[in-house]
Amino acid sequence: MRVVLAEDLFLLRDGLVRMLQAFGFEIAAAVESGPELTRALAELRPDVAVIDVRLPPTHTDEGLQCALAARRERPGLPVLILSQHVERLYARELLADGDGGIGYLLKDRVFDAGQFVDAVQRVAAGGTAMDPQVISQLLARRSVERPLSVLTARELEVLELMAQGRSNAAIAGQLVVTERAIAKHTSNIFAKLGLEVSDDDNRRVLAVLAYLDRDR
Repeated sequence: MRVVLAEDLFLLRDGLVRMLQAFGFEIAAAVESGPELTRALAELRPDVAVIDVRLPPTHTDEGLQCALAARRERPGLPVLILSQHVERLYARELLADGDGGIGYLLKDRVFDAGQFVDAVQRVAAGGTAMDPQVISQLLARRSVERPLSVLTARELEVLELMAQGRSNAAIAGQLVVTERAIAKHTSNIFAKLGLEVSDDDNRRVLAVLAYLDRDR
């Protein structure tokens, strides 16, 4: 499995490279800045990208912006964000497109190699790997108060597949139903969870976050 890694701190970058290689990953590139990351993602087309949020030259949200741009060019590109911070706006946007694996881990809450490698593998396979603290912060501006128990068994199936990063078309294929049927299920999910249309909150993101937050 080919990985592009973006981390500006040399010691951490080198440590991540060595750890991933020890678990059988091929490091296609290990870069330290936004422009280098953009080139690597475009030219090398990795199986998964592991990206720090704050990269040179801006040291703000360069990594997340590069990830979003890359997924617009290559929908479904698996991306695992590894950061000390939760950038709410761009994290929500990253989760919102529904095309492929997404993860967001906080550096100081990754406690062992197995946990990290499992997250990389899960994201590369099209799943999600979200730190509960990330979920909590993303939900902070608007809580989902209604329990998932209001959903039918089929709606829970749809929501679970949605949480894996699948589009409505992919969910329809998995459940062997029409895309129109999935659209109806998702509409019911949004309504039952009280996720009304708004300008600054994406209902699909909040539904997924409600699912991921179910065991906290």
